[in-house]
Amino acid sequence: MSSGGNTAYGRKSFQRSKAHFTDRITTDARDGWPVEAGRYRLVVSRACPWASRAVISRRLLGLEDALSLAIADPIQDDRSWRFTLDPDDRDPVLGIRFLGEAFDRRETDYPGGVSVPAIVDVPSGRLVTNDYQRITLDLATEWTALHREGAPDLYPKARRDEIDAVMADVFEDVNNGVYRAGFATGQDEYEDAYTRLFRRLELLAERLAGQRYLVGDTITEADIRLFTTLVRFDAVYHGHFKCNRWKLTENQVLWAYARDLYQTPGFGDTVDFDHIKRHYYQVHSGINPTGIVPLGPDLRGWLTPHHRQELGGRPFGDGTPPGPVPEAERIPARGRP
Repeated sequence: MSSGGNTAYGRKSFQRSKAHFTDRITTDARDGWPVEAGRYRLVVSRACPWASRAVISRRLLGLEDALSLAIADPIQDDRSWRFTLDPDDRDPVLGIRFLGEAFDRRETDYPGGVSVPAIVDVPSGRLVTNDYQRITLDLATEWTALHREGAPDLYPKARRDEIDAVMADVFEDVNNGVYRAGFATGQDEYEDAYTRLFRRLELLAERLAGQRYLVGDTITEADIRLFTTLVRFDAVYHGHFKCNRWKLTENQVLWAYARDLYQTPGFGDTVDFDHIKRHYYQVHSGINPTGIVPLGPDLRGWLTPHHRQELGGRPFGDGTPPGPVPEAERIPARGRP
């Protein structure tokens, strides 16, 4: 999710920009960036669905000690994501006030804006990558030497073609679709995105009616990518982005699926509904000029029984759940059900 002029949201057609910095951190250091514990810092906003993928993957894989986490203020300004949640309004590791400073150390006048998730090289303070599509795949496949014991295989080789196909549809119609609907500047543009979004959600519901997860019987990268949109659906997309054919809570299959994942360690314990709502409703001033943040919806339903375990499945495959959330990364009470 990029920072930019907040008043522009809803006043120009939405176009998801490709990541400009696509270097990869790999075991063979092919791009000059070797996998190395403690060298890099993952910068995220808990409001952003694209960044939330990386937070979930990092936690499921047990990379907390190997890859430190910086959490930006959900209320960005036109200078970029800022570290106003930290003492002295500076990230305590990178020593910067705005994520844009790490981008500038890498390159000036870069296209596409300042976006999260971003991985920064701590020694140099330079951005390594903002490739939101690739970061989590590399955490799953290139960082294996640093995974916790019992870490799940989120991108199993035998299933990658199927995972990629599912993720492509989810990206185009769901992850991106809610934004195309919410930032549409014309009725036809909005209706096309809206129609494709709900058609895809209904197809996903059909797929999930008889199986617990999207691909195979374990959690994969595909589930992470769908979850980060579903968990925001009723809180922001249904009203703020006018994706209102039905609420998630009104779709029996998808609501149960989303609750199942939310209640799985590594998913719900990374979700901050307070950050999510304040970001969308206060930053997108072109859509919500008053900046008023709605009090609802009631979040208690996220903790109700889902019964998805009756479909079988093994959430972590041959592995185990992640341990407790590090104290410094716990979601404050106002962001939880």
